Amino acid sequence: MDSAPSTDRTDVGYLPAAARTLMKLVVTGPFGVGKTTLIRTLSEIPTLHTEEAMTQSSTLLDDTAGLPEKTTTTVAIDFGRLTVLDDLVLYMFGTPGQERFLPLWEDIARGALGALVLVDTRRLADSFAVMDMVEEQGLPYAVAVNRFPDAPAHSDEVLRTHLDLAAGTPLIQCDARERRGSIDALIALAEHVLNRLPQPEDPQPEDPQPEDPS
Repeated sequence: MDSAPSTDRTDVGYLPAAARTLMKLVVTGPFGVGKTTLIRTLSEIPTLHTEEAMTQSSTLLDDTAGLPEKTTTTVAIDFGRLTVLDDLVLYMFGTPGQERFLPLWEDIARGALGALVLVDTRRLADSFAVMDMVEEQGLPYAVAVNRFPDAPAHSDEVLRTHLDLAAGTPLIQCDARERRGSIDALIALAEHVLNRLPQPEDPQPEDPQPEDPS
């Protein structure tokens, strides 16, 4: 699949006339894993974000260990759009990663065809609850390992074992700040979703009508 978007990110942002398949995807993952960054990196239109400064109260709830530069958090939604191959448009809905936002997560995920779960190798265990939510929602998903500069590197085989991924679940390693790898992660998810969609059945030939004996 060609991953080059059909429009420049500085364009007005109208959908291409050839767009025939519109796909809603959820970008999710634990707190501080890079969801907002990935959507900013990928979106061909100005993104929508609902980030708020972290207060003293929120730092008591959200574990910022290993996240010294984390000063804001998403409290509702991130939104962006990416056009692939002119006729396929991916709508990205980013969700808050904290468990207290579960009711909001369920609302955002309604109608989505799949989810991209971001993980951080410094905090792999934080991803388990998110993957459980995705699976309970019945969404096919791909896992994108966001490679932070100080994060330990592991092979795909090791990561699959630690995350207990099914054989068919795509796993991609990327840097959410870099467009090429982030596009690869989103396209891997889109292909995974499309391969799982029911295929239209071939029309059956009509039975021949009996001839009129008269």
